[in-house]
Amino acid sequence: MGRVTQRRKVHKIVLDGSPQALEFPVRHREDVLAVEEPLEIRLGNMSFSVTMRTPGNDFDLVAGFLVSEGIIWAPEQLVSLRFCAGEDADGMQTFNVVEAQLRPDVVRPETGRNVFTSSSCGICGTDSIDAVRKSSHYSPAQDPLTVPVETLAALPDALRSAQEVFEVTGGVHAAGLFRISDDGSAELLCLREDVGRHNAVDKVVGWALREGLLPLRGTVLQVSGRASFELVQKAALAGIPVLAAVSAPSSLAVELAEASGMTLAGFSRRTSLNVYAGQQRVAVPAPAAGQGQQLAKRFSPA
Repeated sequence: MGRVTQRRKVHKIVLDGSPQALEFPVRHREDVLAVEEPLEIRLGNMSFSVTMRTPGNDFDLVAGFLVSEGIIWAPEQLVSLRFCAGEDADGMQTFNVVEAQLRPDVVRPETGRNVFTSSSCGICGTDSIDAVRKSSHYSPAQDPLTVPVETLAALPDALRSAQEVFEVTGGVHAAGLFRISDDGSAELLCLREDVGRHNAVDKVVGWALREGLLPLRGTVLQVSGRASFELVQKAALAGIPVLAAVSAPSSLAVELAEASGMTLAGFSRRTSLNVYAGQQRVAVPAPAAGQGQQLAKRFSPA
């Protein structure tokens, strides 16, 4: 397994106006960085894609990536995963090539994506928007899940408190899968961190596939960044009914969530959130007696 973090010397420049900063504005120290390295994904002997990622949970990443590409959707379709031989200049195993063996009846792409995928973009290699609107084998629209708004708004804090790599580096995204129980409480099933937000989601989906949990009914996927089209697509293909993000969604993400029957929330904070699609799944308590009339009077035209 490759290193997840790396120590590097940095020059910290302080400009806060304090006497210490005025006397010693430049300080030398060590900082901890999240590692970013390439991972080549092979389907048998065929090189399929190369993505930049933080090492760790690489088998989950590959499995989730294959789900996101619409190639597999059940654990029995994935026969095996293994690291291939790969060495750095010092002769050390790099763990940067993973080979996936698929069941013989699984339809394979004719060629690899032949595209380098950066840690900031998971669908850069697709030819068009239509190409990524893949037909899912699961339908989030059929999931009857209801989530109390208080539970949904609390998930970012629950995600943040479990982010071990972010705690020491401040430089990774996170995706957390929460199961919503009948009483409305949330249980963290899986959390993954990565320099790429799409990789973090693929690692969660890949974990679920390998555990035989797809489709992920009755769950919420909470992500630490924004809700892009690609993240909605990945959630939909895994059968996740609710995606919540700390930051904003894109217009195309909202359109895909609506088309897929998903609930999409953004700007999720402890005390507020925006629901952009599927608001019927978010249970909001009724206002206290008389409060509704007071609000109506306050905001009614003069």
